[in-house]
Amino acid sequence: MKKLSLLLLTMMLFLSACGTNNEDKKNSKSNKDEVFTIGVIPAQTEGEMKGALDKLQKVLSEKMDREVKITSYPDYNGVVEAMNYDKIDMAYFGPLTYVVAHEESGAKAIVTQLIKGEPFYYSYLITHKDSKYESFEDMASDVKNVKFAFGDPSSTSGSLIPSIKLKDEGIYRSESDSDFNNVRFTGSHDATALAVQNKQVDVGAIDSAIYDKLIEEGAIDGDQFKVIWKSEKLFQYPWAVSERTDEKTMKKLQQIFLDIKDKEILDAFGATGFTKADNKDYESIRKAAIKEGTIQE
Repeated sequence: MKKLSLLLLTMMLFLSACGTNNEDKKNSKSNKDEVFTIGVIPAQTEGEMKGALDKLQKVLSEKMDREVKITSYPDYNGVVEAMNYDKIDMAYFGPLTYVVAHEESGAKAIVTQLIKGEPFYYSYLITHKDSKYESFEDMASDVKNVKFAFGDPSSTSGSLIPSIKLKDEGIYRSESDSDFNNVRFTGSHDATALAVQNKQVDVGAIDSAIYDKLIEEGAIDGDQFKVIWKSEKLFQYPWAVSERTDEKTMKKLQQIFLDIKDKEILDAFGATGFTKADNKDYESIRKAAIKEGTIQE
């Protein structure tokens, strides 16, 4: 009887172990077969990014040995909401949208781009070369005649940082309450640059790296602009994964990005390469967002 009981116990343990192994294999297989989804903010118009994003999608699919799908979203908040509701596994955020996503859903920054070897950029205020404004002070002294353009309301360099500067100077409180002749949000950095070049607005806020890239590509004529204000250094746009991402996948993604040398992919982001990033790199942006009331402390 004891031998029979021992035999039954041994068989149960064996079957249990087999079941566990089969379940692990099933989970591993389902994870590999699952599409890894990435959302991208509209830093530039979708058409200009498409070729590079298609190529990046192919590189990631091959290196991760699973299907990867990259989607460009029409606005910044759409990417945050997609991360919040588990619609995507990874996102290319602006610094402001990243700190919001981190606060709301635990998104984790893992990679950012290098611009001329450094992971920094600036917020610029630009004006047309024919403008009489040579400095921020010139613009501020004539503010009642200035038509001003921000980019997307959720953009760090196109909205958050310049709006703090303008509020500190006491000339801007909100889109509907300011000393400007007119305030508009263009929705993107390239749209802001074109609005200034075409003299539809007098001054616009823009990402310095994107501004340089637009000039380099000939999308705008660099000779038609003046930079009249430059912010402090801002840490570059992060690629962030969802809170549920395991450590092994994060490290693999980091290495794939660090190994990217393809010029078309790098050029799409105005980058010379990629480097690791961490949540603490965006602490200054988090403080700015708290100051603006975008997130609560």
